[in-house]
Amino acid sequence: MAQRGIQPDSAKFCCSICLDLLKDPVTIPCGHSYCMSCIKDCWDGEEHKEIYSCPQCRQTFTPRPVLGKSTILAELLEEIKKTGLQTAPPDLCYAGPGDVACDFCSGRKLKALKSCLVCLASYCEHHLQPHYDIAPLKKHKLVEATVKLQENICSNHDEVMKIFCRTDQQCICYLCSMDEHKGHDTVSAAAERKERQKELGVSRQKIQQRIQDTEKDVKVLQQEVEEINRSADKAVEDSEEIFTELITLIEKRRSDVKQQIRSQQKEEVSRAEEVQEKLKQEIAELRRKDAELEQLSHTEDHIHFLQNYPSLSCLSESTDSPSANIRPLSYFEDVTAAVSELREKLQDLLSEEWSKISLTVTGVDVLLSQPEPKTRAEFLQYSCHITLDPNTTHRQLSLSEENRKCFFCSHSRKSINQLKRI
Repeated sequence: MAQRGIQPDSAKFCCSICLDLLKDPVTIPCGHSYCMSCIKDCWDGEEHKEIYSCPQCRQTFTPRPVLGKSTILAELLEEIKKTGLQTAPPDLCYAGPGDVACDFCSGRKLKALKSCLVCLASYCEHHLQPHYDIAPLKKHKLVEATVKLQENICSNHDEVMKIFCRTDQQCICYLCSMDEHKGHDTVSAAAERKERQKELGVSRQKIQQRIQDTEKDVKVLQQEVEEINRSADKAVEDSEEIFTELITLIEKRRSDVKQQIRSQQKEEVSRAEEVQEKLKQEIAELRRKDAELEQLSHTEDHIHFLQNYPSLSCLSESTDSPSANIRPLSYFEDVTAAVSELREKLQDLLSEEWSKISLTVTGVDVLLSQPEPKTRAEFLQYSCHITLDPNTTHRQLSLSEENRKCFFCSHSRKSINQLKRI
């Protein structure tokens, strides 16, 4: 496999910040080189620290070093450009956080391309080349770069684990099989993998079947959810309409009661005012006669007194005697009591009916039912008080005062005892 892209030596002329060939190269006091613009931008961001560091070796400088163009590097770069060499391709990028680094790179490490399960090392594209060119290395097992290579090393003997102990169900090395696992049922890791691979196929089939079944359940549940939402929306809409009608009916009855009270009030006030006016006229007439009688009582003319007294002393009977017919002040309190009684009846009715409505709502059953209760606490959540109907009780049975229990009457017990003796 031919190596492609930049040669390893030319990588030394790449800026470790932009990963491209150096432009206007400068060398800082620690010896590392960067593009003039790259190192300036890097240090501009550290001005608040007043301490400047090398992005590669982290050596610090105080004060900020003066940057001067490296003439030799600039000339070398011009030669590199003339030869047609370009920057490193993406697979030769330096390893960053979370990447697998090449174990053979010195200095700043490149990103590893493959890991070898025999060498237990990871390689960049350049250092991986021997595994493609050298015959013994071609037999090594290469996998995608991974950081888990140390998991293949025996912690006791520091050897590669290539054996599987079926007795203890764990991977071991050759020395383990001769030591603490001696006499155990052991096979090569490859042989065990082959057996487990068959089981894996069966497991995958089961999983895929469960996925299909579960997807069907999900689809059914989705349809059920849509139906629940539709039914709930319809129930809310219908309930709102019914409650609106009930509210309208109550509002109408309230208006009717109010109008009836005001009408009766107007009628009674009118009658009372009419009687009141007549009584005022009667009082005025009586006061006039009383004045005439008083004047007559002071006259010294006996003849005049005797002639006028009969006509003045004669009192006509009152046409209205309302005192006996006036209703008590609690006349309209009876209406308030009647409305209050209606409210209590409505509250009782609503409370009773609301329990039924609530049970109906909570009784809506979805596709997945709840598991059957097993413990006392689980059963108690369904408990409720039961009362027996005395109207449907058998004549030989009696109920307790709260209609919660029933028992045989005395004559019924006697009949049962007789039957037992027979």
